[in-house]
Amino acid sequence: MEYLPVEVVGNILSRLGAARNVVIASATCKKWQDAWTNHLHTLKFNSNDWPLYHEFSTSRLEILITQTIFQTKGLQCLSIIMDDVDEFSAAPVIAWLMYTRETLRQLHYNVRTTPNINILEKCGRQKLEVLTLSHNTIMGVEPSYQKFSCLRSLSLNYVSISALDLSLLLTACPKVEVLTLVSLDIVMSDPQAMMELATNSLKDIYVEAISLDKFILEADNLEKLHLKDCTLEDFELIGKGMLRFLKIDDVSVIHLDIGENAENLEIVDVSNFTIMWAKFFHMISRSKKLRKLRLWGVVFDDDEEVDIETISSSFPLLNHLSLNYDLRDAAVHYGLQGSVVLENVVVLELGWTVINDLFTLWVSAFLERCPRLKKLVIHGVVSETKTPEECHMLANFTSSVVKLMRKYLHIEVTFEYE
Repeated sequence: MEYLPVEVVGNILSRLGAARNVVIASATCKKWQDAWTNHLHTLKFNSNDWPLYHEFSTSRLEILITQTIFQTKGLQCLSIIMDDVDEFSAAPVIAWLMYTRETLRQLHYNVRTTPNINILEKCGRQKLEVLTLSHNTIMGVEPSYQKFSCLRSLSLNYVSISALDLSLLLTACPKVEVLTLVSLDIVMSDPQAMMELATNSLKDIYVEAISLDKFILEADNLEKLHLKDCTLEDFELIGKGMLRFLKIDDVSVIHLDIGENAENLEIVDVSNFTIMWAKFFHMISRSKKLRKLRLWGVVFDDDEEVDIETISSSFPLLNHLSLNYDLRDAAVHYGLQGSVVLENVVVLELGWTVINDLFTLWVSAFLERCPRLKKLVIHGVVSETKTPEECHMLANFTSSVVKLMRKYLHIEVTFEYE
């Protein structure tokens, strides 16, 4: 260890994670102390890393964090996550931000202060590339003044912000590529809960636990869209057809429109979602590059069924297919009618919520139509309290699958039960 360059020691300390571990390790020898002072680039304070964080008074914590930060030079990544800790005074927190602002590239900030700090004012016009804010309030955004010219990733979690200020904040981030919005308290000035965001640089957006009447996203270069646990009456994506990844998980939406953005889709993942199959299929039908389609726990309106023949002809490059929905006779007889072949599917995932005889027929029908299949994954739900009938059905199903797979020895079979 004595021959390691001090810069390498600085990298080692930066990878330790918790600030407490870094402080202890830096006391090893003079070289490590030098590395701590001059070559440490990452420092993380997390109230979950050390039980005493919850036992110290806030004034004691403020002193500890201040002393630790002020012993460093050139910090590039600072993470201060203080969950379940009393509010800090604003002055020391401002001092931390001002001390590190010239060199900081990443800031992960979850600190409650009295009074509230305008974090954008303290961090704007600097070289920040990643900004994560949690449990804070943002108001009065001024794009011309609070400019984040280098920011590439912005994450807002449990943040109170108006729809207008969020729109202005995106305008102040001309290079932002990744946007995460989780459980925002969106302040509305209009009776209709509407949010409209526009950005030319955004490539990846994740939205979770947000309720709106109308959400319009204008993002010409968006490649990845993930909506989770949202309640939306109307969602509209306006872009230039760059979207490659679409994931919808447990979302309630009346009108979903991705416009002309389906042509380059490669992955479509829909779960815990009620859909009109004909309308949804029409939305993604031009995705000739689609490689993975997942319809998991979906509910179809008007007794519709997934037409596998249409899927086969519309998505010639499809190689991973995952299906899990309420099976009826029509799902087996209509959905897999004719001589449909899923020529390129190599991974097939099939699941049930209630096991019955139809499921075995369904699995068998798919195996006959996937000549290049390499892996089959069967998902199931097994209740803790099982009636004799359920045990008998599960035993029969297991025996049927074992017998069936003797015909397909080249296929790897995996069972995953919940």
